[in-house]
Amino acid sequence: MILDTNALSATADNSPGITEALSKADPAAIPVIVLGEYRFGVAQSRKRIDLEEWLVKSLPAFRILEVTMDTADYYADLRVELKRAGTPIPSNDIWIAALSRQHRMPVLSRDRHFDTVAGLRRIDW
Repeated sequence: MILDTNALSATADNSPGITEALSKADPAAIPVIVLGEYRFGVAQSRKRIDLEEWLVKSLPAFRILEVTMDTADYYADLRVELKRAGTPIPSNDIWIAALSRQHRMPVLSRDRHFDTVAGLRRIDW
């Protein structure tokens, strides 16, 4: 399963239910897009040092998904689909959805707009 930024944040905060959701992931993956969003948030946090330490310790447990030429094709196709359907979602989330399609993995997220993406399975916690 692919973690969205809110799922990665919930993991760092040990939010109720997140551990159970992650226990079903084999493997759990973090897109580089999510890593960038998360690091941006951490840089502005009062708990920056603690969160940076958590991230350094935790990253080896995750598969990191990179954006490739194939991902770009999935992104373009998906963006056209969403535009034609009149259901746009944030650009970074289109990249996450593209990686979900490419790797055939569900997305762990609280963002319901992922539900408008055909063929994408969103898991909540």
